[in-house]
Amino acid sequence: MSIVNPNDPIERQNEKLLLIAQSLMRRVEQKNAQSGLAYQQFERAALLETQVRQRTKELERTLDLLQESNAQLEQANTETERARSNIAEAIETIDEGFALFDPDERLVLFNSRFCKDIADIRDQLREGLTFHNYVGLVSRSTHLAIPDKQTPDDWAARRLSRHSRDHVVFNVQLMWNRWLQISEHRTARGGTVILQTDVTDMMRSERQQRDKMLNQQARILQATLDHLNQGVCIFDRDGMLVGWNKTMNRSLALPPQGAIEGMAFSDLLGMLEKDLTFHDGFDRDRLATWAARRSQRKPIAFEITRQDRQTLSVFAQEMPDRGFVISFTDVTAEREAAQALAAMNETLEQGVIARTEELGEALAEAERANASKSRFVAAASHDLLQPLSAAKLFLSSLSDRLPDDDTRAVLGKAENALLGVENIIEALLDISRLDARRAVFDVQDVPLSAILRPLRDELTPMATAKGLELSIVDSSLSVVSDPGYLRRIVQNIIINAIKYTVNGRVIVGVRRNGGSVRLEVWDTGPGIAEGARETIFKEFERLEPHGGADGLGLGLAIVERAAKGLGHELSLWSEVGQGSCFSLNMEIAQGQTKKRAGRTHDVPIWRNALEGMIVLLVENDKPLAHAMTLMIENQGAEVLLAHDAQAAVDLLREIQLVPDVLLLDYQLGPGASGLGLYEEITERFAAVPTAIISADRGRELKQSCNKAGLRLMTKPIDEEKLLAFLASH
Repeated sequence: MSIVNPNDPIERQNEKLLLIAQSLMRRVEQKNAQSGLAYQQFERAALLETQVRQRTKELERTLDLLQESNAQLEQANTETERARSNIAEAIETIDEGFALFDPDERLVLFNSRFCKDIADIRDQLREGLTFHNYVGLVSRSTHLAIPDKQTPDDWAARRLSRHSRDHVVFNVQLMWNRWLQISEHRTARGGTVILQTDVTDMMRSERQQRDKMLNQQARILQATLDHLNQGVCIFDRDGMLVGWNKTMNRSLALPPQGAIEGMAFSDLLGMLEKDLTFHDGFDRDRLATWAARRSQRKPIAFEITRQDRQTLSVFAQEMPDRGFVISFTDVTAEREAAQALAAMNETLEQGVIARTEELGEALAEAERANASKSRFVAAASHDLLQPLSAAKLFLSSLSDRLPDDDTRAVLGKAENALLGVENIIEALLDISRLDARRAVFDVQDVPLSAILRPLRDELTPMATAKGLELSIVDSSLSVVSDPGYLRRIVQNIIINAIKYTVNGRVIVGVRRNGGSVRLEVWDTGPGIAEGARETIFKEFERLEPHGGADGLGLGLAIVERAAKGLGHELSLWSEVGQGSCFSLNMEIAQGQTKKRAGRTHDVPIWRNALEGMIVLLVENDKPLAHAMTLMIENQGAEVLLAHDAQAAVDLLREIQLVPDVLLLDYQLGPGASGLGLYEEITERFAAVPTAIISADRGRELKQSCNKAGLRLMTKPIDEEKLLAFLASH
């Protein structure tokens, strides 16, 4: 039991302790016999007084801290209230409606302009309102203009789906043709800020401008149609006539404009049916069925005769909005001319047949002469090889009998000369076989290591003798080829690189190229000028010798012919003063490939693949543009032709149609290029598969096209490559 009640105030406890101490002191003075016990009690009293004083100080310090904390809390509350008041005043100055929802999706703060235009829910907004309930109030407001075939629940569901994004901006239509722009943002703490902006004036202005522009475009379109030599009529997606030109009136003798405007296609066809006769198996029912479709109408073309006097060529095509347009071209004069030409052809046909027979005989004679030449070369080569082999044997037998080193050196040179003659004759024999198309290719799976390893052992001494480093990197891949001819091709390319390289190295390697493999031979030779890159593949054509290169220039001629016969793509890169790279592209073997003789020619992949394709061709060379247009349209595609960049952009803007493929000439006049036009079309309309056409074969243009992901086609244009490119898209 404590002497002092701890629940008493400190002052009361101190008073009690002092009284106790005084009482103890008196008892100590009165009872000397018990001095020892009294002294102990005195010590306890002194210790107790010390503890009381210490506790009193601690309590006083605690009271001071508590008072300081209360003062700070009061100041923080004051500042918080002041900040809240400042925020409320700040958002009240905003011209837009403002609202803030906390991370729990409850309304925290909003200004007087929030939902001002949705007056019937304004009084229901209050702090703590959930976002879901807020959307529900808006969806049921009488001020909201909900689109047709949409319920308030549908509108609310779509609004809530937008709320799931961190940032979204959209327009909401209100009654009386008013509009609100809603901008919703997510805060860093997960809350939501909504801004409401009245954009009614802006929307009305845009609609007026759009209506004005559409009216102007309609007038321009009508003026354009009226100046066409073709009759044109346009029907909407419901098959109602919405536009036609004056030529159409003259071609079909239509009633006045007010009588047929808005007429259904079936009614118009029935009105004109008695005057029209269809040709080439096309009839009225087929045309009516085509027009009655709602989508995916393929373009159709046919001819009709009106009142047995006028022949019209008709072309019908679907438009992007699912309507369709029909054009009529008067071809009466052309058909009459065709009939006259047919009559003339009958008189000329016999002469043509006779001339064809004469040309056939001349061609057969030329082929016989060429075959005779090839047989002569083959026979002569074969007959010459036998005595050459005998001479080599005789010289070899003499080498051991000659004691003089100088004489043996001369004999060795003679053997090398005969070996060179033998190689030339064998090359002539190979060229003769390839030219006569009598070379039989044993095509099979060929491991590249079986070609590269022997050539490395065979040609390394030749390179070492010239002080060159020959590196042939082995490969585990197999290709589809003829092993004998493939070895001859690779051998000739490597030997050619060694001959023309004065110092440095020759590197042979293989790399994958998609579903094929490319074998490359790099050298550090003098390089090949651009004008000489076709010459080196001709027989008996050589560049100026470098580093002691000799021969008659037959090695690359054999390479070019053998690669073509095997269907291997042969290409060359070279930089004068830097070196060259010959590459051979081959198909990778897939398992065991059956042996087959020669090449098989597949049907071109573009057959029936370009029907309905729309191609934009921009080419400033008008003869070339005309030739390319005819070539592409003969395959069923439609060509939009422009001769400069501005005309191409204006054409696309006018027709409002993005083509399927772009063919762009690189040089389009001062300050314009195909690459620049591609970037402009991509920015204004859309990204479209594109090929750049140019006679420039420089590395810079190739790198620019590769960087932009564009196909580069060099002039003169290869028809097969062009059509294959179009078919691939």
